[in-house]
Amino acid sequence: MTTGQKLRFWISERIVMIIAVAVLLYLFLPVAYTFAFSFNNYRKSNIAWNPEGSPTLKHWQDPCGVEGICESLGTSIRVGFIATLAATILGTMLAFALVRHKFKGRGAGNMLVFIPMATPEIVLGASLLTIFVQGFTRIGLKLGFWTIVLAHIMFCLSFVVVTVKARLQSLDPRLEEAAEDLYADARSTFWRVTFPLVLPGIVSAALLSFSLSFDDFIITNFVSGNESTFPKFVYVSYLRGIPAQANVIGFSMFVIAVLLVVVGQVIGSRRRSPSS
Repeated sequence: MTTGQKLRFWISERIVMIIAVAVLLYLFLPVAYTFAFSFNNYRKSNIAWNPEGSPTLKHWQDPCGVEGICESLGTSIRVGFIATLAATILGTMLAFALVRHKFKGRGAGNMLVFIPMATPEIVLGASLLTIFVQGFTRIGLKLGFWTIVLAHIMFCLSFVVVTVKARLQSLDPRLEEAAEDLYADARSTFWRVTFPLVLPGIVSAALLSFSLSFDDFIITNFVSGNESTFPKFVYVSYLRGIPAQANVIGFSMFVIAVLLVVVGQVIGSRRRSPSS
């Protein structure tokens, strides 16, 4: 076998692994950039690497060193928490209604749930701005924190419904039937059987909602007024130079998200293990 044939054989045997590694490198390249440039001793803009004084830890030592950055981060966290809580509760109830109950308009409801997901964000943002300005200002609601929360609940709701619905539809109905055969009433069956089985889907939906809320810029930019969230702060900072503190906070949020996923996987694997 020639060297060329050996090389082709080696590649053919590992082509899936090679493609997977290439895709992962492509996906994590922006993350690596964010991490690296959090140590950049930049002057005016953090776009180009400054070899003088780099790498430096000063940005990690004072992540709130830029005016307004931690205030905008706090706003994003508060908006994400409230929107996630409301969207998860409402979306879970709607998912149960669409899966477990028969009523007129259920088919239309299943279709309408996907509309916010399929509609371009710029269209949603412009529509919500019109609604808030033309309707809600008459009752004293001005553009700001609560209009951001209402907008985020709206688009997060669809993702919660779809995620929880998928979990509900995958449940084995024999488990609930077994509980009923053991003389459990409807409430006991729900809390002891159904809810624990659906809980991983609810948690996944909540994490997805918070991620979408925290990351949103387009819709937020339409309905935020003078309120600044972290993505809006980064966009405005881009015009004069993104500070390295934004890289510090962005990479920290990425690490927290990865840790939450890992912890969730560990807990789930322990619950599924025979020894538990």
